[in-house]
Amino acid sequence: MLRTDLARRDTANDQATDLLRQQAGHPLRFTLLGPLEILHHGRDCAPTAPKMLQLLAMLLLRAGRVVQSDALVEELWADAPPPSVRTTLQTYVYQVRKLIEREGIALDADRLLLTKAPGYQLAIDPMQVDVFVFRQLCHQGRQALHEQRHQEAASTLRAALSLWSGPPIANVECGPRLTADAVELYEQKRNAHHLRIQAEMAAGMHRELIGELKALVTDNPLDEGLHAQLIQVLDRSGRRSEALEAYRSLRKTLNTELGLEPSSELQQLHHELLSAGVPVR
Repeated sequence: MLRTDLARRDTANDQATDLLRQQAGHPLRFTLLGPLEILHHGRDCAPTAPKMLQLLAMLLLRAGRVVQSDALVEELWADAPPPSVRTTLQTYVYQVRKLIEREGIALDADRLLLTKAPGYQLAIDPMQVDVFVFRQLCHQGRQALHEQRHQEAASTLRAALSLWSGPPIANVECGPRLTADAVELYEQKRNAHHLRIQAEMAAGMHRELIGELKALVTDNPLDEGLHAQLIQVLDRSGRRSEALEAYRSLRKTLNTELGLEPSSELQQLHHELLSAGVPVR
């Protein structure tokens, strides 16, 4: 059984590594988990014009799908579109196509950036875009965690988080739709980080996580999920007094800042800490 579990873990880790390697080695790939980049044979060909970057971000986040012109207009101009808005949008699409041809990204830009009613479609494999690789790895990590393959889950989620280089679409002036997209991406990253720590805790890496979790709760003083994880790893490392102090500190912060008590989950953890001989689980 142990040999089978190890083989399964190694296979899954190889799959995550291969996925990252394939994406990194593709002659044309796109990054959004940080600045928007168009990497053609490793060279960044992204434009600097704000509207072109906005247009590309909208298309890349929906790679392989038709993005309606109305959605693009709302993103680029919100409630103040120019008088000839359709013509102006077509001009930006034309400029992106010229960029594609000028940089040698495709011989025929019309085959890469398609006009398809009721809008436009970037005809690329979504796995050329780091966002989709990140989501695929997160899915694999969640599945491994659900099946209690904890070390594999942690490794896969670490691979997913390694794709991030900064705030999402950091060099793009976001309108209403991209702002919502960026918030969603940030929440997906936060959830992946939480699950990675959860997987490492389940794998017995308690002492190794204390420093990281202390830093995280300092940066996120109202995040009760992080505090719960810190309290648990402190207790499981034989540092129960510090775990109690972490709870008291959180309770004081919540009372002062929000007028709230800790969640029922945290109160249960606190009760277990106070119960002699009952470990936190």
